[in-house]
Amino acid sequence: MNPRTLVVAGAFATQFTVIGALFSLGLYVKVFEVEFGWSRTLISGANALAFLMMGVIAVGMGRLSDRFGPRRVLIVTGVLYGIGLAALSQISAPWHFYAIMATLIAIGLGAHDVVTLSTIARWFDKRRGLMTAVAKVGTASGQMALPLIVAVLIVGVGWRETFVYWGAASAVVLILGALLMRNPGPDDVAMHAQGRKSVGMDFAQARVSRTLWMLCIIQFSFFCTLMTLPMHLAAHGMDMGMSAAQAATLLSVVGGGSVAGRLVVGVLIDRIGCRNALSICLLLLVLALAGYTFASGLVLLFAVTALYGFTHGALFVVISPTVAHFFGMKAHGQLFGTVLFFGTLGSAIGPIATGATFDILGSYTPAFVVLGAFAGLALILARALPKASQLDA
Repeated sequence: MNPRTLVVAGAFATQFTVIGALFSLGLYVKVFEVEFGWSRTLISGANALAFLMMGVIAVGMGRLSDRFGPRRVLIVTGVLYGIGLAALSQISAPWHFYAIMATLIAIGLGAHDVVTLSTIARWFDKRRGLMTAVAKVGTASGQMALPLIVAVLIVGVGWRETFVYWGAASAVVLILGALLMRNPGPDDVAMHAQGRKSVGMDFAQARVSRTLWMLCIIQFSFFCTLMTLPMHLAAHGMDMGMSAAQAATLLSVVGGGSVAGRLVVGVLIDRIGCRNALSICLLLLVLALAGYTFASGLVLLFAVTALYGFTHGALFVVISPTVAHFFGMKAHGQLFGTVLFFGTLGSAIGPIATGATFDILGSYTPAFVVLGAFAGLALILARALPKASQLDA
């Protein structure tokens, strides 16, 4: 089979498993409230710490992937991620939850995006946006399927047992996906879309570029929303009268909308360029967050969630090709990891601040307003990005 097809398939499986699990953790907000009496601020804090550690780890994972290739990195991190999920079955105190999320879970999160998408960027040039989108459809598929499966398991066998089964299955899938991943070698030049060795800036050259730091600020500004809503959306739906099963369906709507967003924007990247595609994504995010402030009924809530799902998926596709467009492939893993790190700073702040806002005010509306303002800032900066690649300067 074509090795590029195998790489995309391996990335798909990795994205499906890691992010599907992350979305499904939102179902445990109510579980932990009832079981342990924990506040949403406390629960959100563990997720925020995991996101922060994910960003720190992503930079290192990018360097390891650049140097040693994706397969070995993803096998190790996949096993650790599965162990982390299984270990969550044993928690009984907040520090247990925080320790597991900040180490084992964060390691899996830190590797899944930067390693898989950087590998795809190395294999594809002209269809880089589309192939990145296909891989990220794995994320959307996981967002749709896993919350429903986890919700059924929690009801059927209990939440602790669910974590054990979930962790074991995740480790198996992640190992199988990792075995399909590798960087192109000398014998793959004829198949490699670029048909030449990777070129571009090294990290020392890129870090003095204003464009890199603009991308970091953009990632910070919108990533807080992309990590906050999956964490709090199910609880928000249940606060509005939904059952746990209905709330899981709400998360699946995000996944369904994100499939369309990923594929549409993947095509747009290749046709209209990364800068314009990024701007469209951010404009839709601003509109979705504005919609959440007015969504008082379930029908409107589902409609706004579908719009959010579209832009959620699209934004996860656009950044890796954008980094490749401006800086090339020479240090893509490390540069992409650096941008992701700044995003996870935002994701660490967003969920915990949103949880604290709810605990104090009893409403998510103020948080939606603030998140919308950050998305607006990201949109302004995206329009200020240079039109030409840094490699053409």
